[in-house]
Amino acid sequence: MTVDVTAAEAEFERTATAYRTHLSRGRAALGELFGRELEQSATGAWVRTNRGRALLNCGGYGVLLMGARHPRVVAAVRAQLHTLPVSTKLLLEPVAAKAAAALTAVAPSTMDKVHFACSGAEAVETAIKLARTHGRTHLISARDGYHGKTLGALSVTARSVFQEPFRPLLPGVCHVPYGDPDALRRELAAHEGRAALILEPVQGEAGVVLPPAGYLAEAQRLCREYGAFFILDEVQTGLGRLGHWWGADRERITPDVLVVGKALGGGVLPVSAVLATESAFRAFDRDPYLHTSTFSASPLAMAAVCGAIEAIQEGGLVEAAGRLGEHIRTKLSALCQDILGSRVREVRGAGLLIGIEFSKPGLAADLLAELMAAGVIANHSLNSAQVLRLTPPATLDEAELDFLVQAFATAARAVAG
Repeated sequence: MTVDVTAAEAEFERTATAYRTHLSRGRAALGELFGRELEQSATGAWVRTNRGRALLNCGGYGVLLMGARHPRVVAAVRAQLHTLPVSTKLLLEPVAAKAAAALTAVAPSTMDKVHFACSGAEAVETAIKLARTHGRTHLISARDGYHGKTLGALSVTARSVFQEPFRPLLPGVCHVPYGDPDALRRELAAHEGRAALILEPVQGEAGVVLPPAGYLAEAQRLCREYGAFFILDEVQTGLGRLGHWWGADRERITPDVLVVGKALGGGVLPVSAVLATESAFRAFDRDPYLHTSTFSASPLAMAAVCGAIEAIQEGGLVEAAGRLGEHIRTKLSALCQDILGSRVREVRGAGLLIGIEFSKPGLAADLLAELMAAGVIANHSLNSAQVLRLTPPATLDEAELDFLVQAFATAARAVAG
């Protein structure tokens, strides 16, 4: 494809000017840093730019488990768009019922209740409110955890750089070391019968931090012992990202509430959900107006949910995530050892949530930029500047895997100098 470079540059500058004027000067600066290109279209694992480049999308922060515009999801959304995209909220609506049934069918056992929302942070707010309906007002989260940036979600997101401009946040919040059951026990015992614990099965924004084996099961046991409400934040890890349907499944646990988002909309629409046990959901069951949102369970989003779950099931994407993740980690570990040596501390992950931790500041950002130059989109980690993150789709074919490995080798050599 022939691209008019002058026209592409002019289009970027118009867009960047609009960003600077109306959206964010900082975002405009990032756009300039990453090659002065505009996202133009996306299909499967690829993003195409206005300069004619095709980029393998191993980023997207976990949204694109099934790639961009999966045919099953697009067909479901298109059909709904032409019938009932937005509902009155007064009458019952069948697509919401279908989506709830589909989601609970793949959820951990006894999690039969659902509240749909639009973003992960909004779902976390809902989970906190559910805990409050049970008198659990003392919130416990893990250091370096990430749960969103709305006020309640930010209160349990243990990163001062995000919190400081917005203090005071919710009262009665503390943070314990991730993976430390003794510290958790002390905090739960100090607030027996009044606490709510929120954890991630794997800390994504902390740099893909995996807990010790058995930690989540022990956390659940301690919550039961001390009468705490247990919330599992699976916004990034749920729906197959870890090579299991849920991080909860890895240790066969059932929290009071499980929060899901990102991949739930099939990479087409923003949608999240709170899954809950019947007991945890009791107050919302009793009063449907206690917690509401105009676009909660909108028919268009519910069609995307149905399409996404069908796509995961039909494509065997949960199993594929486990298989591909192991293959990618093995290949990248070998490349890091051969090319970067001691500059890489570890390549780790579960399924297709992969982190590369560097031993020196700045190298993760350098590799991120070099990967983009080599044709691969990756992610930084909001709570760990020394970890580069890969969240590729579970639909990668052999040629795309080879492209990723070769691009990584090229980028690693550039960083190595």
